[in-house]
Amino acid sequence: MAQRTVLFVLFDDVQSLDVTGPLEVFAGAESHTPGSYRIRTASLDGGPVRTSGGLTVVPDHALADAPDPHILVVPGGRGTRGPQPDLTDWLREHGPRAERLVSVCTGAILLAAAGLLDGRRATTHWAYCDKLARDHPAVDVDPDPIYVRDGHVATSAGVTSGIDLALALVEEDLGRDVALAIARHLVVFLRRPGNQAQFSAQLAAQTAQREPLRDVQRWITEHPDADLTVDALAARASLSPRHFARAFQNETGMTPGRYVDRVRLEHARRLLEDTGDGVEEISRACGYGTPEAMRRAFVKSLGTAPVEYRRRFRPVAAQ
Repeated sequence: MAQRTVLFVLFDDVQSLDVTGPLEVFAGAESHTPGSYRIRTASLDGGPVRTSGGLTVVPDHALADAPDPHILVVPGGRGTRGPQPDLTDWLREHGPRAERLVSVCTGAILLAAAGLLDGRRATTHWAYCDKLARDHPAVDVDPDPIYVRDGHVATSAGVTSGIDLALALVEEDLGRDVALAIARHLVVFLRRPGNQAQFSAQLAAQTAQREPLRDVQRWITEHPDADLTVDALAARASLSPRHFARAFQNETGMTPGRYVDRVRLEHARRLLEDTGDGVEEISRACGYGTPEAMRRAFVKSLGTAPVEYRRRFRPVAAQ
């Protein structure tokens, strides 16, 4: 592979982890396979920037003098809330030229402001998905995945998902073995698919206000193999099915069925990743009943079958 230039755009109040997380992935790839990536940083005027956490970063270049990047990375942070017009203009002109245009966290807001996400599917940090969709209706915002790839544009969710996306790009360029070696060195798992949800069901859903509904949430999590129909859950909460379904959604922001689906999927994923149990055994333990029912759930939510999911995302040492 010819050497690729990776350029990170810097600005005041950038989130430092949005920069350093992906940067260390590409640096690890260069260390493992010399000549694979040339990493550069640039700010508008070439001057130092102060991150949102107070760290001062000295860039390599002013943007006007930066080399043309193969991979252009736009991080997020508080500085994206009121971006400098000159930065937006630079992105509008240079973003389309990059082979891969990448945003981390709220860096997607800068890409959207430059018109680079119009007509594309994209994501950002969960707390800013509504704002991105509201301010830029031409963008198809998906709040669930940890990263989204649409053509040459890739957007990722909060902080650590930038590492996941960078690992995926390295795997695409240099192969799975190199990406795994980098993941081990950084003590992270090369196992999170892009369409994995940003949050577990328990975090994505609000905690119910009333104790009977909170008890039901705990019961679902602890007993994914139980009868989790609305009727059965309503009986545990001592409510009528209709009242229970309405109250559960009002207090958690999620229907009972959706909550159960996500809990079962997460439990199945963990068992596939962390145990050697067979698919049939896991399907029973997670309440799917049959391997085929579990396969359909995986394909619908993750775009892959359980066997392929295990092959891709179970740590090598456990296989």
